[in-house]
Amino acid sequence: MSVRTLAAALFAALSFSLSAQAGPLPDGFVHLRAVDPTIVQEMRYYGPHNFIGRPIDGYHAPECILTRPAAEALAKVNAELTASGLRLKVFDCYRPQMSVDHFVRWSKEVADQTMKTAFYPEVNKADFFKLGYVAEKSGHSRGSTVDVTVIPADARAPETYVDGRTALADCRAPYTLRFRDNGLDFGTDYDCFDPKSHPDSAAVSLVARHNRAMLAELMGKHGFKPLPEEWWHFTLRDEPFPQTFFNFPVVAPQGAPAP
Repeated sequence: MSVRTLAAALFAALSFSLSAQAGPLPDGFVHLRAVDPTIVQEMRYYGPHNFIGRPIDGYHAPECILTRPAAEALAKVNAELTASGLRLKVFDCYRPQMSVDHFVRWSKEVADQTMKTAFYPEVNKADFFKLGYVAEKSGHSRGSTVDVTVIPADARAPETYVDGRTALADCRAPYTLRFRDNGLDFGTDYDCFDPKSHPDSAAVSLVARHNRAMLAELMGKHGFKPLPEEWWHFTLRDEPFPQTFFNFPVVAPQGAPAP
């Protein structure tokens, strides 16, 4: 390889590395923090605390990216919560198609059940497709779907998940025995693949049912519709890209320090 060719290869690699960390978004998309920096972000797929147990392809920064209408609607939800001494927290927002492809590949590796206790304690991984927990396309990839919870405005920092050291707790366990993510009690943890996660489940406490109803009502008021299987999942009714599944990576805002 010539010196010129080597230099070109190194430049290309450096350019890719930088673009993976920060860069402009497609027209119509924004970083949520640019619209409302007070919404808490705990982007689970950037790190290992998720149902796969490792960072997910396409998440190059722990950032929430959404279409502008979805971000602005979410800010209105947060404003109402803030007036009541609460705050919104997001676990996932726009999700690249490459991330969905990662989920699909993992779902076919039936022997890999590292995170079963914490995320799918009673589900046979071989049934993930049949039960709808994994699909080849996700509404998140259209940019107007969010996974959210609600926390007290003065909430302490959540428990820190340390891969290989934090004990895995059943996502359906009583509130005080589950992973302490600092959210209100919604009956199960986030991404708990179980019927108890269905918003209308009667198998959770009255407190959890009240919190689910409160969140659903507020999200609905500002234009979001729920998913029947997941209390945390909402999609903007009038999403601007209803038929488009995007595949650009999740990156930090331009000028932001590397995570």
